[in-house]
Amino acid sequence: MTEFSSGAQTMSLIAFIAVITVTLLVCVMTGPDHDDLGEFYTGYRSLSPIQSGLAIAGDYISAGTVLGTIGIIALLGFDGITLTLSTVLSLVLMMFLLAEPLRNASRFTMGDVFTHRAPGSVVRITAAMVTLAALLPLVIFQLAGAGDLLSVVLGFDSDGFKTGAIVFLGLLMIAYAAIGGMKGTAFIQIVKTVVLLGAATAIAVLVLKRFDFSLPALLDAAKKGSGAGDAYLASGLQFGGDDFDMIGTQMTVVMGAAVLPHITMRMFSSRSATAVRRSLSWAVSTVVVTCLLLAVIGFGAAAIVGHAGLVASDPQGQTAFLMVSQALSGTDPSTVETLLFTAVATAVFLTLLASVAGITLACANTLAHDLIAHGLRRKATLKHSTEMAIARTAAAAVGLVAITCAAASRHLNLQALLTLSFCVGASAIAPALVYSLFWRRYTRAGLLATLIVGTTASIALTIGSNLVSGSPQSIFPDHDFNWFPFTTSGIVSVPLGFLAGWLTTVLYDRDAADQHRRYEELEPTILAGTPATVGSNTS
Repeated sequence: MTEFSSGAQTMSLIAFIAVITVTLLVCVMTGPDHDDLGEFYTGYRSLSPIQSGLAIAGDYISAGTVLGTIGIIALLGFDGITLTLSTVLSLVLMMFLLAEPLRNASRFTMGDVFTHRAPGSVVRITAAMVTLAALLPLVIFQLAGAGDLLSVVLGFDSDGFKTGAIVFLGLLMIAYAAIGGMKGTAFIQIVKTVVLLGAATAIAVLVLKRFDFSLPALLDAAKKGSGAGDAYLASGLQFGGDDFDMIGTQMTVVMGAAVLPHITMRMFSSRSATAVRRSLSWAVSTVVVTCLLLAVIGFGAAAIVGHAGLVASDPQGQTAFLMVSQALSGTDPSTVETLLFTAVATAVFLTLLASVAGITLACANTLAHDLIAHGLRRKATLKHSTEMAIARTAAAAVGLVAITCAAASRHLNLQALLTLSFCVGASAIAPALVYSLFWRRYTRAGLLATLIVGTTASIALTIGSNLVSGSPQSIFPDHDFNWFPFTTSGIVSVPLGFLAGWLTTVLYDRDAADQHRRYEELEPTILAGTPATVGSNTS
């Protein structure tokens, strides 16, 4: 276990307590009234474009993104950079293709988008299930790693502390989602983004200073420290030269990262089509700058800490951010260097809290709004206060499930869960959104086929991949039921999702005329940049 200085650990603990106090206060102050449903789901679209953009960036740059990006670049070099570029490209595509239509076609959730075209309780229920399939693995993955991460920072190595950290962070995420709603979690994301940018900038500058601000010198040192030689700065180190596996992984990230429901829900809180464009501009700019900083830090970790040191601390490189921060401070850090490490630890802690809170809120919203209020109740309309109470209860339920699963599986390598979330986004949600927003002929049957086939294929193929069994880094390294030859399912499941929607729409066209007419009526609303009018026909 990596040992940090006692001063850094003490200051980090104090900083964590301060962060918890301040963020809970922010949630209480900005949280909605007990019966104000619109404020809970959208914050009444009161955020400015820059605030909304920073909140989107905060949701998009999860703990897995920050720690995973630095780790994969430090260990795998060029392949890590390509995955980072794929992450940025995903948000760019969202900005240019889906952001405005999503904002115009929805009210609160992903289910609102789909039922705008294809009303019905079955669509609502299916949308809720797909949302949970995409987001629950993601929140479990991030919570499960929280215990180990906090134990590294604070110096407590007992199993009891790690499990307690998971439970404590899980309870905090429930509180943030249930109390703060959309606006409260947005302000937490804004604070997280600013702190993360500041800490990452400071570490990246120190890394560059170590090599006289020479990028070639940094890359040469990273290549030597990686232990991989020239292969470190060439394609194929991660996938063993399998180009199809690399293409499938990049396609999954590009198509799946930005359409996950906790990201798209931020589109629904923009004031107007113009505001959502400006918000995405801020978000994309922030993500680009952050990813550039993370890339410098990743190369710095390889150069300064070295492959052996990184793997000894964590085989996936998840602690690389902390380790390079410590290495830059030295064995006898000054007060300023201790403060810098504390800022990095605080940024990581805030990123964990904000990420899981946003995901929990998206899950709670779809359970309350899509599943219960409109899916299971076909006639009577719930009171706003009742639906809001259900949403808060759902946040607690989702959180408790995530806490239980994360605590039970924290000893396992859960990288497959992160991959599964992106696969469901790319294979089910992305094709369903593209077809629903832009294809006039698309039918209810086609929509259901897209969501069900894309999700089912993602789960089945991921279970058969080497992320689950058959390799030392899988969830079950002592078992081998690996039959799928690729790391991610995207190269198969993404075409299946698109094909299922197209084929079902073409072959099963019983309500095609009605669907076509409905889209013609809605097309100006969806595409022209005017707010959508959602009535009873979207239930």
